[in-house]
Amino acid sequence: MDISEYTAKLQNDLATAAELGDDHTRRIAASLSAAIEPSVRLVLLAAATELAKEIGAKLGDREVKVNLDGSELLVDIVRPPNSTGGEGANEKADDEKKDSTYSFDDVSGDISRVTLRMMEQIKARAEEAANQNGVSLNSWVSQAVQGALRDQMRKNGMD
Repeated sequence: MDISEYTAKLQNDLATAAELGDDHTRRIAASLSAAIEPSVRLVLLAAATELAKEIGAKLGDREVKVNLDGSELLVDIVRPPNSTGGEGANEKADDEKKDSTYSFDDVSGDISRVTLRMMEQIKARAEEAANQNGVSLNSWVSQAVQGALRDQMRKNGMD
Protein backbone atom coordinates (compact mmCIF):
# COMPACT_ATOMS: atom_id res chain seq x y z
CA MET A 1 0.00 0.00 0.00
CA ASP A 2 1.50 3.31 -1.07
CA ILE A 3 1.14 5.82 1.77
CA SER A 4 2.28 8.79 -0.34
CA GLU A 5 -1.32 9.72 -1.12
CA TYR A 6 -2.03 10.01 2.61
CA THR A 7 1.01 12.15 3.36
CA ALA A 8 0.22 14.30 0.30
CA LYS A 9 -3.38 14.74 1.53
CA LEU A 10 -2.14 15.93 4.91
CA GLN A 11 0.30 18.33 3.23
CA ASN A 12 -2.48 19.62 0.97
CA ASP A 13 -4.81 20.12 3.95
CA LEU A 14 -2.11 22.09 5.76
CA ALA A 15 -1.54 24.27 2.68
CA THR A 16 -5.29 24.85 2.34
CA ALA A 17 -5.55 25.91 5.99
CA ALA A 18 -2.58 28.25 5.52
CA GLU A 19 -4.38 30.00 2.65
CA LEU A 20 -6.36 31.80 5.35
CA GLY A 21 -3.16 33.57 6.43
CA ASP A 22 -0.65 35.87 4.80
CA ASP A 23 2.43 34.98 2.69
CA HIS A 24 4.51 34.38 5.80
CA THR A 25 1.94 31.91 7.14
CA ARG A 26 1.87 30.07 3.81
CA ARG A 27 5.68 29.81 3.75
CA ILE A 28 5.73 28.45 7.30
CA ALA A 29 3.01 25.93 6.42
CA ALA A 30 5.00 24.78 3.37
CA SER A 31 8.13 24.34 5.52
CA LEU A 32 6.20 22.46 8.21
CA SER A 33 4.56 20.30 5.59
CA ALA A 34 7.92 19.12 4.29
CA ALA A 35 9.36 18.72 7.79
CA ILE A 36 6.58 16.52 9.16
CA GLU A 37 6.49 14.02 6.28
CA PRO A 38 8.88 11.47 7.89
CA SER A 39 6.98 11.73 11.17
CA VAL A 40 3.64 11.21 9.40
CA ARG A 41 5.03 8.09 7.73
CA LEU A 42 6.06 6.70 11.11
CA VAL A 43 2.66 7.52 12.64
CA LEU A 44 0.90 5.74 9.76
CA LEU A 45 3.23 2.77 10.21
CA ALA A 46 2.54 2.75 13.96
CA ALA A 47 -1.22 2.71 13.33
CA ALA A 48 -0.89 -0.08 10.75
CA THR A 49 1.35 -2.06 13.13
CA GLU A 50 -1.22 -1.80 15.94
CA LEU A 51 -3.96 -2.92 13.55
CA ALA A 52 -1.78 -5.84 12.44
CA LYS A 53 -1.29 -6.91 16.08
CA GLU A 54 -5.05 -6.87 16.63
CA ILE A 55 -5.67 -8.90 13.48
CA GLY A 56 -2.89 -11.34 14.42
CA ALA A 57 -4.45 -11.84 17.85
CA LYS A 58 -7.75 -12.74 16.15
CA LEU A 59 -6.04 -15.16 13.74
CA GLY A 60 -4.39 -17.04 16.58
CA ASP A 61 -2.02 -19.32 14.67
CA ARG A 62 -0.57 -16.59 12.43
CA GLU A 63 1.08 -13.20 12.85
CA VAL A 64 0.52 -10.14 10.72
CA LYS A 65 3.70 -8.16 10.09
CA VAL A 66 3.81 -4.63 8.69
CA ASN A 67 6.99 -3.19 7.19
CA LEU A 68 7.80 0.16 5.64
CA ASP A 69 9.83 0.14 2.43
CA GLY A 70 10.14 3.70 1.18
CA SER A 71 6.56 4.88 0.77
CA GLU A 72 5.16 1.35 0.64
CA LEU A 73 3.52 -0.34 3.62
CA LEU A 74 4.05 -4.07 3.15
CA VAL A 75 1.83 -6.59 4.94
CA ASP A 76 2.86 -10.19 5.48
CA ILE A 77 0.98 -12.97 7.25
CA VAL A 78 3.29 -15.63 8.70
CA ARG A 79 3.13 -18.56 11.06
CA PRO A 80 5.33 -18.01 14.13
CA PRO A 81 8.39 -20.35 14.17
CA ASN A 82 7.14 -22.27 17.22
CA SER A 83 3.75 -23.06 15.63
CA THR A 84 5.22 -25.25 12.87
CA GLY A 85 7.84 -26.93 15.08
CA GLY A 86 11.16 -28.39 14.05
CA GLU A 87 14.62 -26.99 13.82
CA GLY A 88 14.35 -26.13 10.11
CA ALA A 89 11.39 -23.84 10.79
CA ASN A 90 13.50 -21.72 13.15
CA GLU A 91 16.30 -21.42 10.59
CA LYS A 92 13.80 -20.40 7.92
CA ALA A 93 12.28 -17.79 10.24
CA ASP A 94 15.75 -16.41 10.99
CA ASP A 95 16.47 -16.14 7.25
CA GLU A 96 13.17 -14.34 6.71
CA LYS A 97 13.96 -11.90 9.51
CA LYS A 98 17.35 -11.10 7.99
CA ASP A 99 15.75 -10.47 4.59
CA SER A 100 12.79 -8.40 5.77
CA THR A 101 12.49 -4.62 5.69
CA TYR A 102 12.37 -2.57 8.87
CA SER A 103 9.32 -2.75 11.05
CA PHE A 104 8.09 0.12 13.20
CA ASP A 105 9.91 -1.32 16.22
CA ASP A 106 13.20 -0.98 14.31
CA VAL A 107 12.68 2.66 13.32
CA SER A 108 11.00 4.10 16.39
CA GLY A 109 12.64 6.72 18.53
CA ASP A 110 13.72 10.29 18.19
CA ILE A 111 14.35 11.84 14.80
CA SER A 112 17.80 13.39 14.51
CA ARG A 113 18.87 16.29 12.36
CA VAL A 114 21.94 15.69 10.19
CA THR A 115 23.95 18.11 8.09
CA LEU A 116 24.98 16.48 4.83
CA ARG A 117 27.58 17.92 2.49
CA MET A 118 27.65 16.76 -1.13
CA MET A 119 28.67 17.96 -4.55
CA GLU A 120 26.14 20.35 -6.11
CA GLN A 121 25.68 18.07 -9.12
CA ILE A 122 24.81 15.13 -6.87
CA LYS A 123 22.39 17.28 -4.86
CA ALA A 124 20.68 18.42 -8.07
CA ARG A 125 20.30 14.82 -9.25
CA ALA A 126 18.98 13.76 -5.83
CA GLU A 127 16.44 16.62 -5.89
CA GLU A 128 15.34 15.54 -9.35
CA ALA A 129 14.93 11.93 -8.18
CA ALA A 130 12.98 13.07 -5.11
CA ASN A 131 10.65 15.15 -7.29
CA GLN A 132 10.10 12.19 -9.62
CA ASN A 133 9.12 10.09 -6.59
CA GLY A 134 6.88 12.82 -5.20
CA VAL A 135 8.81 13.16 -1.94
CA SER A 136 11.00 15.79 -0.33
CA LEU A 137 14.77 15.61 -0.70
CA ASN A 138 14.96 14.84 3.03
CA SER A 139 12.60 11.86 2.67
CA TRP A 140 14.40 10.65 -0.43
CA VAL A 141 17.81 10.72 1.29
CA SER A 142 16.33 9.01 4.37
CA GLN A 143 14.85 6.27 2.16
CA ALA A 144 18.18 5.87 0.36
CA VAL A 145 20.01 5.43 3.67
CA GLN A 146 17.39 2.92 4.86
CA GLY A 147 17.76 0.97 1.60
CA ALA A 148 21.55 0.94 1.88
CA LEU A 149 21.36 -0.30 5.48
CA ARG A 150 18.86 -2.99 4.51
CA ASP A 151 21.15 -4.12 1.66
CA GLN A 152 24.12 -4.18 4.03
CA MET A 153 22.17 -6.28 6.55
CA ARG A 154 21.21 -8.74 3.82
CA LYS A 155 24.81 -8.94 2.61
CA ASN A 156 26.18 -9.48 6.11
CA GLY A 157 23.50 -12.04 6.89
CA MET A 158 24.44 -14.09 3.82
CA ASP A 159 28.22 -14.05 4.40
